[in-house]
Amino acid sequence: EYFMSMTDPIADFCTRIRNGYSSKKRWIDIPSSVLKKRMSIVLKEEGYIDNVVFVNKEDSKEDIRIFLRYHNESPAITTIEKISKPGKRVYVASDDIPRVLNGLGISVISSSKGVISNKVARELKVGGELLCNVW
Repeated sequence: EYFMSMTDPIADFCTRIRNGYSSKKRWIDIPSSVLKKRMSIVLKEEGYIDNVVFVNKEDSKEDIRIFLRYHNESPAITTIEKISKPGKRVYVASDDIPRVLNGLGISVISSSKGVISNKVARELKVGGELLCNVW
């Protein structure tokens, strides 16, 4: 169904979530990768999505099914924006981890301790690559 090479899977991940919400979908499927699985789990832990399951397709590929969360019809995620890009990676030290929307939002960070939210990164005192901001 799609043969184009994926230059930026994280941007694709964010866009699919954005599109899913804008078309009021109950869930969306995203081609699986270890990184995207971890990102999905962070979104679930932080309460931005209802659930995440891993679906095996017949061609032995795996999809991540993300169940979108709504509060009275309005999306739980109003903004999901990519920070680091393939051409310009953005890294933060543990002391420089940003607060998103005064702590109302989160950033997803790829750190030495795995893919975690900025809140967890601050607790663990680790920095890493800033993947995206969500609120």
